Amino acid sequence: MVTAQAPGKLYIAGEYAVVETGFPAIIVALNQFVTVTVEAKQQYGSIVSNQYQENSLVWKREGDQMVFDNRDNPFHYILSAIHLTEDYARELGKPLALYQLSVDSDLDAVDGRKFGLGSSAAVTVATVKALNLFYELNMSADQIYKLAAIAHLDVQGNGSLGDIAASVYGGWIAYRSFDKEWLAAQRHEATLSELLNMDWPELSIKLLTPPDNMRLLIGWTGSPASTSQLVDKITIAKAQKKAAYQQFLADSKAVLEDLIASFNRQDLAGIQAGIRANRLALDRLADFSGVAIETPVLKKMRQLAENFGGCAKTSGAGGGDCGIVLIDQDAEITPLLDQWRANQIEPLNFEVHEIK
Repeated sequence: MVTAQAPGKLYIAGEYAVVETGFPAIIVALNQFVTVTVEAKQQYGSIVSNQYQENSLVWKREGDQMVFDNRDNPFHYILSAIHLTEDYARELGKPLALYQLSVDSDLDAVDGRKFGLGSSAAVTVATVKALNLFYELNMSADQIYKLAAIAHLDVQGNGSLGDIAASVYGGWIAYRSFDKEWLAAQRHEATLSELLNMDWPELSIKLLTPPDNMRLLIGWTGSPASTSQLVDKITIAKAQKKAAYQQFLADSKAVLEDLIASFNRQDLAGIQAGIRANRLALDRLADFSGVAIETPVLKKMRQLAENFGGCAKTSGAGGGDCGIVLIDQDAEITPLLDQWRANQIEPLNFEVHEIK
């Protein structure tokens, strides 16, 4: 029996632009995990999960047809990770086995509501890591990232795969997405083994060291959001309002380059200025796309944090889930957290997770 874990994540800056090849974002891994255990069986295999026994499915109508959106169903990510990892094992000449794969997760609230910590990415990574141990594949972190990214992309169809990077590498990372068109073409030409050993165009994953005097606070709205569906809406706006979208990309890239430089200088004031500038860029994206990135509750969370000297913004796709605050380590935060609770914003007492 083998067990592997993958942490959840939160986006700090660079959302939406990061889905484009080579555009930067900053992401942090948190000490909330998906745990996958694989145990060999003799007669049949199974996938079991305490969290997903009564999983809900999102669907819509297309004419008279009921169409399901599998991107919010964690079992599809697990199955995709299994299929690809076993394809790789087969290429290495490993005999395939029967097993029970068990999933446990800290990434949702007790009542099942999602915190928005990237559970689909974490379950994908944890599944790949567990099967890597089970089949003794000796994959490197880079190979685990690439295989999990392919598995996740096969289900979701869009996104930056930065949440996969956070779940693999941990800590604070500066991330740039790879060229997905290149990957799609290479999958027709190269074996999986070859693909996992290639340099992927534009992909960059670099660990960042935050300033010692910086504290991360997380506020949860209790309202879930579907990243894949919000990204779909931005994609429509991208096609319809090309000039505005290109300006957003340019603004985001300039802000993130400065923000990463501020991390490298250990400059908290520079980091806070960058977070505020990134929020303004996202506000302009929301205006021309019609996507409600900063909900009223997230706006209230941000305003309260700013009143106490923190910089704040939505995290990830927005539309609900979490907001983040970066504030001086010595600041008195109890009054801020009390005001959050008074406005139905739950502080999440999570820490950054470093992978040694």
